[in-house]
Amino acid sequence: MPLDVETPTPPELEEIDPNQYEDAEILGDTDYHRDELDEFLREGAWDQAFDEWAAHTDVTPEEWDIVLELDLLKQFDFFWDDFADRVGYHAPGLPQDWKERKLHPELTSWGQVSSINAGLTELGQVVSETLKEDYIDWEAEYEAPDDLPDFG
Repeated sequence: MPLDVETPTPPELEEIDPNQYEDAEILGDTDYHRDELDEFLREGAWDQAFDEWAAHTDVTPEEWDIVLELDLLKQFDFFWDDFADRVGYHAPGLPQDWKERKLHPELTSWGQVSSINAGLTELGQVVSETLKEDYIDWEAEYEAPDDLPDFG
């Protein structure tokens, strides 16, 4: 069943080194094109991706309320990974110690935590793909090292 909610405001992208994330390793060029990506998000990429994601997500309206109340969407990050010719992303998530920290009164099970974390990861992937496929028109600038053997 689709998630029938209002599309939230896109996250504001900050100048963060993606290599600080445990789930990202960026090689090569460090021009993350955040200004351009931020503009694409505001010009419609976020709305387009969110609508696609919401039509297929397993996140419930109650779980979505938790996401909004914890302001998790502001923690999304999107950046250009020139070496891989892709839009990389870092999705926010609930920590393993959510229960001890009493993060939210409606957050009562690992199932909810798992659904929220998986849903946010899926949203990040859909946004990343939407940006790459429908908005970005620049090419990766990978240059092979000079010391590659000449097989010609």
